[in-house]
Amino acid sequence: MKMMAVMFAASMLLTSCYSYTSVVGSGAQGNNKTTEWNHYIIYGLAPVGVSDSKQMAGGAENYTVHTRQSFVNGLISAITFGIYTPTTTTVTK
Repeated sequence: MKMMAVMFAASMLLTSCYSYTSVVGSGAQGNNKTTEWNHYIIYGLAPVGVSDSKQMAGGAENYTVHTRQSFVNGLISAITFGIYTPTTTTVTK
């Protein structure tokens, strides 16, 4: 019973990868996706290289921007003890 409680608590605590979505204009009209990584240091406090969603959209007026910390991003952040903290941005046109 204790093991199940520990597993449940761990599964709830490990689901905290953040994600946010921005809709520009009417939002994505198709399935054309462009993905880039954003580079931060010191637990994400200092940006080193951040993608430009407007440039990624390639002049489109309607698109959706989804920025998240994926499992791979979180793994890299954990391995580097938060010194390097990447995120992923996907623009859908």
